[in-house]
This record gives sequence, structure tokens and C-alpha cells, in this order.
Amino acid sequence: MAINNAQKTQIESGKGFIAALDQSGGSTPKALGLYGVQPSDYSGDAEMFQAMHDMRARIILANDFTSAKVIGAILFERTMDDTINGKPVAQLLWEDRGVVPFLKIDKGLEETADGVQLLKPMPELDSLLARAVAAGIFGTKERSVIHEADAGGIDAVVAQQFEVAKQVCKAGLVPILEPEVNIHSKTKAAAEDLLRDALLKHLDQLPEGEMVMLKLTIPDVPGQYDKVAQHANVLRVVALSGGYSTDEASAKLSQNSSMIASFSRALTEGLNVSMTDAEFNAALGANINKIYAASVA
Repeated sequence: MAINNAQKTQIESGKGFIAALDQSGGSTPKALGLYGVQPSDYSGDAEMFQAMHDMRARIILANDFTSAKVIGAILFERTMDDTINGKPVAQLLWEDRGVVPFLKIDKGLEETADGVQLLKPMPELDSLLARAVAAGIFGTKERSVIHEADAGGIDAVVAQQFEVAKQVCKAGLVPILEPEVNIHSKTKAAAEDLLRDALLKHLDQLPEGEMVMLKLTIPDVPGQYDKVAQHANVLRVVALSGGYSTDEASAKLSQNSSMIASFSRALTEGLNVSMTDAEFNAALGANINKIYAASVA
């Protein structure tokens, strides 16, 4: 299936940011807790994921969640398979909100070794990618984590990310590679030097026209990933908030003109299930405005 050119243009050059709405099983209880939904409010995984879906639907339908400031959104697999107001989520995002849909495809992380956490195996990836294409998904995302400036570990993370990316590109989708650097790492700046060099090495090996995206921790050194963003095979470089508050993440991002935001915690900061729709829309709108301003700075 050919890549949707209108979606590609929006992601490549659109002003705004990519919303991360892809919390999975392990991070869902924490995300719900911050939203004011406690474990005592649901029973079992089905009710937990329904509560999470209700939160995501509220965000997607909010007044400010449109392509005016949000150019894309990353979905959890269950969200892709679900509906909002009776309409498949990916379809609603693009047709009703003008927002390009992406899908989180990884199945979690391996235990830490050589200072990094690699992706767990994804034996059913081809079938998931086929479902994503059928659902109208534009691209995918998979997350690894770098905890230390270990050259061997970082090389392994990047190599694995690019192997997955090749599989995604073959399916007709655009992959977002996410080798996150832990913001609390004592060797964060050194790790980011190693990561930049490893990314450039693998990007140079891609065939002409094979496009990828990168989702990277906001670096300690402004402009660290400018060469990555300028590479012919890179559609866009986006930044993850990594645990920073909205204000802190936005301030750091504004120093990196080659990156736009792809935030989750910063996007939902201060939202609460008990808010009226007017209160919710105002709080979300304020977060969207901060993240948008940092992305277009």
C-alpha cells in the first residue's frame, strides 16, 4: 500500500507536534492515577483499558486537538482496534480531526544489559503491520531505552531499531525509531554523542527513498541531532518528554529547532477525570499551546 502523500506532507513539514497516546499495560495504572482514576475504580484489565480509552477519547475529541496544532498521534494497539462515537479511531483522527495516526508496535523491553534495554521479540509483527495498514495507520513506533554511555549497548539498540524499521517500511508504513536516553542517566550527554553517531551510520546505509523518523530524548547539548534531522532518509525528528514537566520539556525543546514534540506526560499534565468538559478542554488546550509553541520555536 502506498504512503498517503497528504499525511506524509503534513508530518514532514506541518507546524505542530505529535501527541503520544500510547501508554500500554505496564504504564496504564500510573497514567490513570495521574488522571484521578484509581485501581479501586476499576476491576481487571478490561475495565482498566476501558477507562484509559475513555480518557484518550476525551482528549481526541477536545476542541484544541486538531491539525491546527497536533499533526499526528501515536496510538496503543487496543486504541487502534477500538472506536470513538462508533468510528474506528485512526479513521476518526484523520477524517474528523486532521491528525495523522501512528501505532506503537513494540511489546515492551528486555532486562537491562550493557547499559540498555532492547526490544522484546515481536513474532507477530507482520500480521500487526497488515492490520495497521488496513486500519489506515500511517506509521509505527518502537521504544528501546539507553541508561548508560555503553558503546556496545547503544550500537545494539540502534541496530535492532533499524532491523525493525526495515520490516515496517516493507509493509508500506513509516517507522518512528525511539532509542530513548534516560533523562536521569549520569552519562546522558556521552550517551547522546554515541547515539547520534550510531544513528548517522545506520541512516547512511538505508536505500534512497526509504524514509524513517526518530523519536529522541531532548538532548543536553542543543542542536545535538541537527545532522540526523537533515539526513535525506529522515522525514522528521520528534522529541519525547521523558518525565520532564510540560514547562521543562517545552523550554528544553525550544532550544532544538530541528525537533518537534511528541509528548505524553506533558500533554496530559493536570488533566482530571472529575473536570467538567470546559475545565478539561481549557487545561488540555493550555498544554497543547505550550507544546506547540516549543515545537515551532
